[in-house]
Amino acid sequence: MSNSHKGFFITLEGIEGAGKSTHATYMADLLQQHGHQVLVTREPGGTAFGEQIRAILLLHNALNINAMSELLLMFAARAQHLAEIILPALAQGKTVLCDRFTDSSFAYQGGGRGIPSEFIYTLSNVVHPDLKPDLTLLFDLAPATGLGRAKAATTADRFESETIDFFNAVRSAYLKIAADEPERIRIVDAEQDIESIQTEIKQMMNHLGLC
Repeated sequence: MSNSHKGFFITLEGIEGAGKSTHATYMADLLQQHGHQVLVTREPGGTAFGEQIRAILLLHNALNINAMSELLLMFAARAQHLAEIILPALAQGKTVLCDRFTDSSFAYQGGGRGIPSEFIYTLSNVVHPDLKPDLTLLFDLAPATGLGRAKAATTADRFESETIDFFNAVRSAYLKIAADEPERIRIVDAEQDIESIQTEIKQMMNHLGLC
């Protein structure tokens, strides 16, 4: 890994209903208690431009967005996010917690939509050639469980309206990425109750010397 930033870049990944937002808040509080300056952000989004793209991508079946357009919009939002938010924060020595990053593109647009990984690699090398997360937590759970949680909480968005087969493919892609990069990606069993998950997160962060 060729990261040269002063800060620490943590990403949270997983399918819908995995609880990433809840766990990001918990992690931010924990890190701040141990003296870290923390920035919490999300993808797609994080900037005014990115949030506009997020709104387009999540519209419930209102737009017929093909797979390649979806991928390119994700990376357009990511490029702005990096330039405006993530890279400056890391340069200042902050710990950045990001709800989704490029692993999501490999899982959703690659695994779910079927876009070849080679094309996604090319885009990632253009948009962030020298940056990978220092740590990624993959909150893993069965798609039926995740979608049940997500749909109980809010009206289903464009992604949440996808089929179980789509999310099985996304989950499989995530698990392959985790198997390929075990040093960076730690799998967390998101089928557990929140207290058990947070205990696991705290132990993991303690082991890594973050708190």
